[in-house]
Amino acid sequence: MGKMQEVTLKDTERIDDLERNGLKIIQDTGKFCFGMDAVLLSGFAQVKAGERVVDLGTGTGIIPILLSAKTEGEHFTGVEIQEEMAEMASRSVAMNGLGEKIDIVRGDLRELGRDGMTADVVTSNPPYMKEGNGLKNPDDARAVSRHEVACTLSDVCQAAGRLLKNGGRFYMVHRPLRLCEIITELRAAKLEPKRMKFVHPFADKEANMVLIEAVKGAGAECRVEKPVIVYEAPGKYTEEIWSIYGY
Repeated sequence: MGKMQEVTLKDTERIDDLERNGLKIIQDTGKFCFGMDAVLLSGFAQVKAGERVVDLGTGTGIIPILLSAKTEGEHFTGVEIQEEMAEMASRSVAMNGLGEKIDIVRGDLRELGRDGMTADVVTSNPPYMKEGNGLKNPDDARAVSRHEVACTLSDVCQAAGRLLKNGGRFYMVHRPLRLCEIITELRAAKLEPKRMKFVHPFADKEANMVLIEAVKGAGAECRVEKPVIVYEAPGKYTEEIWSIYGY
């Protein structure tokens, strides 16, 4: 870890302790704060020593920051189209002294991979909702994070397919309601689903998230792993959730 830098916060920003390796992150209460889905994805993704990772739609930079602590990956790049979010994520990287290990790039993921850029692993916690579903203000930062304003599911999968080397791995968290569409779009990008894990808020409730690993150029065989149960009682996390958070 490099030298930690002091950062200046804007009026609506706060610093949150990630409770792992002393890491902290800047969040803006007026925009989009990371949720459990990003944390679960960072626990599901497998990054090996020396691998290079690209996170699509990185937002606060939470996934590269957590993966830099949880894995032996060599380098992490977070790509974010929103200028203010990318700038805030860059300050979080600097604050943690991770500038040599993490790059935050402002850019459009739809253009990635066309210049020869490659990755061993790609991750994404993309917008879950189609553009028309309850969208009020398409310029609002929260809307861009939640709705397919700046990119579609197809755009995300195609970008991952272009970036990954043959045999490279793509990790995504999404909503089970769109699972058929997700598999179709992954295969269209030559990404074959290999592992799947459903996330249930309680043991007796239906899944509200799905974690997926897809491998570029792989054969058709997918394993559905034991589900994640978030709460064992109202307000009380299960042991698995505590372990993913690092407590």
